[in-house]
Amino acid sequence: MTQASSAAHPILILGGGHGGTAFLELLRDETLVQVIGVSDPDPAAPALATAKALNIPVYNNAEAALRACQPCTAFNLTGDESVSELAASIIGPCSIVGGSETHLIWKIISQLRDAQDELQSNRLLTESIVTHAMEGIILINTLGVIKAFNPAAERIFGYRLEEVIEKNISMLMPEPHRSEHDNYLQRYMQTKEAHVIGIERELIARHKSGEPIHISLSVNEMTSGNEHYFVGIVADISERKRNEAAILKLAHFDANTGLPNRTLFFDRFTHALAQAKRYDQQVAILFLDLDGFKAVNDTLGHVAGDTLLQEVAARLVKAIREVDTVARFGGDEFAFILYDVTTDQHMTQVVADRILAGLATPFIIDGIPCHIGGSIGISLFPENATDMDALIHQADTAMYAAKNSGKNRYLFYEPDMVPE
Repeated sequence: MTQASSAAHPILILGGGHGGTAFLELLRDETLVQVIGVSDPDPAAPALATAKALNIPVYNNAEAALRACQPCTAFNLTGDESVSELAASIIGPCSIVGGSETHLIWKIISQLRDAQDELQSNRLLTESIVTHAMEGIILINTLGVIKAFNPAAERIFGYRLEEVIEKNISMLMPEPHRSEHDNYLQRYMQTKEAHVIGIERELIARHKSGEPIHISLSVNEMTSGNEHYFVGIVADISERKRNEAAILKLAHFDANTGLPNRTLFFDRFTHALAQAKRYDQQVAILFLDLDGFKAVNDTLGHVAGDTLLQEVAARLVKAIREVDTVARFGGDEFAFILYDVTTDQHMTQVVADRILAGLATPFIIDGIPCHIGGSIGISLFPENATDMDALIHQADTAMYAAKNSGKNRYLFYEPDMVPE
């Protein structure tokens, strides 16, 4: 492996495409850095040919390159975040430039800028790195005026450079942050008390279309001569947020009906009881088991059964208040939490009547009228019990009592009811 001189910082380039080639060309004559390796799995990658011509070792495997070239600073130009994660595990997270660690680029830039005899070369290097960075890089002055806006920032926010340059950074923010941003900058310049400088955080930004976008942002202060600037490193995390929301929905909501599942029901029930105890309120728990659903499911099939459950869920949501909860407890069984029914003693009966009335209207599934009903059991906090398990057991017992007494009705729990 080519040995770097003691004064030159060793650099490994991961990615031999056009970005890697351009980066290699920029660094080939630098005295403060020395490229000691280029890696790309494609043997025809243009940067590999250039590296071979310069007697720089080439690798077709990122892991092998990282292990052979350590210690070094690695530039990940592959666009693959997993390569940055691999590099971080081998040479350390502070030695990889790429992905969320793009801010390290500015450390290298500041080091190169200190060498006055290489000022022009450093400027070209800075421009190339900013242009090829995967994250958005935005430079503003102390008045919030945008001085630099790289291509990645253009992709994230939907604006071209000429549309934002010399404009206030607040144009990329939704309210109330848009109106407050300039005041924040003024306070920081006066007091130097920072709440976001040097901290990576997630927030909502504003796309050119007006749509909100999720971003991660880290801001650092820099100086050039007597001028102060702020460098923002921005990553679009909208897709990650959508995935997180989808995972959360799968964990807490029923896939077929979209209603809360048992897990979310128990969580909301716990909070409802805590609130009721704190404010001396009454809470009602209702258990509903559909009457006649099995016959529909067996006759028309499971697909029709799923469709029926979806339409049942829609009617159940209409039967309760927005503050209340209806969850699919399993199969054709549903559970309800009626919050704070203290001020209206008849509210629980009104809701139960609405549920039964909603089920009484035939459901049209594949053009076939389907007639079902429901049996409802009700328990009350604190009249019947004060803990969740007991209240659930009582509502379940009352539901079976309603089913055994003729179905299509509701019953409040009574101590003499026999559990199933």
